[in-house]
Amino acid sequence: MLAENDKPAANLLRERFSALWLRNFVNASAADIETVWRAIELNCVAAGRRYHNLHHVEHCLAEFDAAAARIAQPDQVETAIWFHDVIYVPNASDNEARSAELFREAARDAADSDFADSVVALILVTTHRHTPTDPDQQFLCDIDLASFGATWERYIKDSTGLREESTYNARDYIIRQRAFLQRLLDRPRIFLTDFFYARYESRARANIHRYMALLEQEQG
Repeated sequence: MLAENDKPAANLLRERFSALWLRNFVNASAADIETVWRAIELNCVAAGRRYHNLHHVEHCLAEFDAAAARIAQPDQVETAIWFHDVIYVPNASDNEARSAELFREAARDAADSDFADSVVALILVTTHRHTPTDPDQQFLCDIDLASFGATWERYIKDSTGLREESTYNARDYIIRQRAFLQRLLDRPRIFLTDFFYARYESRARANIHRYMALLEQEQG
C-alpha cells in the first residue's frame, strides 16, 4: 500500500476520481465507485511499480489541469489518464490494451457507449506507436510524455524508476531504451500539441541527449 506520508495525496486523488466518475456515470453507486477506485489503487501501488504508479497519475493530472481549457472532451481525457497504465506488466506489449479492457469492464452498463469508446481509443494511443491526428488524443500523448520535459533531477528520478521496473538485463535495457529515445529525437517534434511543444520541447530534447550520453558511457 501507499507509504504513510503518501496517504493524504491518495485521499485527494480518490476524491477527484470519485467526482469524475459521478459526473459521467450517473447510475454509479458509492460501492461501484469504491470498487473501481480500489482496482486502480491496488494496481498502481503493486510491488515493483517504481514509475507507473499513483505519482505518475498525479503528475499527468497536473499537466492535464494546465491544458484542460484547450481540450475538447476533458472528462474523457481525464478518465483515460486514470486508466492508461492501470495494468502494467514490465516489458509486456499489451499493457494498454489490457488497461483499456479493465476500463471497459468497469464502465459496463454505466457509461454512454460513445464516452466509453472515446476513452478506450485514448488509452490505446498511449502506446506511442502511432501519431494520432485527433487533438484530444494528441494532448493525452503529450501529457503522458510530459516528464521528459521535467527538471533534470526529476527526469533522472523518473528514468531510474522506469529502469527499476524493467526485467531486462542491463545490456538489453540500455539497447532498448536508447532505441526508444532515439525514435523520440528523430521525430520532427516530440510534443504534438503547440501547448506542450512550447512548454517542454527544448528541455525534453536536452534531457534525452544528456541521458543517452550517460547510457552510452555505461554501455561503452
